[in-house]
Amino acid sequence: MPPGERIETRAREEHPAKRSSSRFPRTNQPPTARTSGRGVARRDSNIHTTGLLMVWGCGVGTSKIKASSHRHVAVDLRRSHRSGWNRGTGPFDTAAPTTAEASPVVSRATWVRPAAAVFTVGWGANMFASLLQVYRGSLSGFQVNALFGAYALGLVPALLVMARVSDRLGRRRVLLAALLLCALGSAVILFSGGAFGTILAGRILVGVSAGSAFGPGTAWIKELSDTGKAAGAGARRSALALTAGFAVGPLLSGVIVQWLPSPQTTAYLVHITLVALTLPVVWRASESAPPAATPTAGADGGSRRGAGAMSVLTSRLFVTAVLPTAPWVFGAATVSLAALPVLVPLGGYAAVGGGVVAAVTLGSGIAVQPFARRLARRSPAAPFRTGMASVIAGLLAAALTVTTGSLLLLLATAVVLGAAYGMLLVSGLQLAESLAGPQTISTVIAAFYSLTYVGFAFPVLVQVLGKLWDPALILIAGSALAMTALAATLIAWPVRRASRTAS
Repeated sequence: MPPGERIETRAREEHPAKRSSSRFPRTNQPPTARTSGRGVARRDSNIHTTGLLMVWGCGVGTSKIKASSHRHVAVDLRRSHRSGWNRGTGPFDTAAPTTAEASPVVSRATWVRPAAAVFTVGWGANMFASLLQVYRGSLSGFQVNALFGAYALGLVPALLVMARVSDRLGRRRVLLAALLLCALGSAVILFSGGAFGTILAGRILVGVSAGSAFGPGTAWIKELSDTGKAAGAGARRSALALTAGFAVGPLLSGVIVQWLPSPQTTAYLVHITLVALTLPVVWRASESAPPAATPTAGADGGSRRGAGAMSVLTSRLFVTAVLPTAPWVFGAATVSLAALPVLVPLGGYAAVGGGVVAAVTLGSGIAVQPFARRLARRSPAAPFRTGMASVIAGLLAAALTVTTGSLLLLLATAVVLGAAYGMLLVSGLQLAESLAGPQTISTVIAAFYSLTYVGFAFPVLVQVLGKLWDPALILIAGSALAMTALAATLIAWPVRRASRTAS
């Protein structure tokens, strides 16, 4: 045996523990399974050869040779690891890459494509807030407010159904269909001639498109966003896309209604054009949801996957934190952008004024989301409690606004209620996503959005009950109801454990 091999053999025998505890254990896989290409296999060979040459060429003691060889190999391996060579595909790491690690075949901004679809559908759903002023001359106040919230009739069933459909057919197909349906809804309203029944049908179509887009779109954005370095970004980006569409739609529609000719035609044509521009963007988006496996029946004959979603929806955190606070997401927003512009006189600028109030409300919802993220780092309960406290303060300010008719107070109230909307939306989405698994996430998100859209009934309640009592008293009663949701968060996260992360 050559002297170099005897030295190397003795070094291995003297330190078997160190050899077995190396950070980079060798594998028994063939080179084709352990390397990501020829260059990697060649580099592995070079590292091994370098260690042997050091043993043959140095006339020093065994321990120095072994230490130098190990140092050299370890340094080279660390360099390889930093350069990305040893990340799930190299010869010293046999673990299969996770979904988040395997998906970066797409670029960082791939989530923008499904976000564009959510933005466009959100635009079409909420642009009606500014067009309400156009219909007030021919329809009753109850009919106008009912039209605003009517699209929830199509939205909630679509949310619950299309979440499962997107799991089977893929997110892209569902969002493309949602965009086409949204354009169809706008076209129906465009050619309605002001008839209540036709407008109602168009709004329900818009609702179905929103339900088909928001749940699957949010799940798609999360799947393309939440990689190792951007964990938790999916909920923030989904909330941003949805809120931006809700804000920009009524703002630009308000400008159209206020100053451009034929506002009922122009506003809907703009939205249909936007849909046409968004379709090719979404068509080229990277699919993220794998084809769903056939659910396995459990002992009770039910689906394990369905049981997984049901266990999330009946969990303590969902029932005590998400269930009581979710209706206030759009409850706070719609009181500001739909109820207050009717209760507070805006003079000759009712259309653009309503658009400005909507933009301020939803813009505040966007601006507050980084603050919600910082609060969540301190305590998972903090953004929920801060959001509900903002709802209570905003409803009390709304009652004062209705009493005084102050436009400045109207804008301040819009900021507070918008902050409550943004805080509860992003924190509720993050909690719902964290409770759900990969196979149930679209269903849980759909259930969350269904709960949030209960809040679209709030302006109608204010309108109806305002005929019996003072609207300011209705808003004060609403703030008292919001206190019960705030109290429920104390059950979800008792005060003594509020600073701990929910298990």
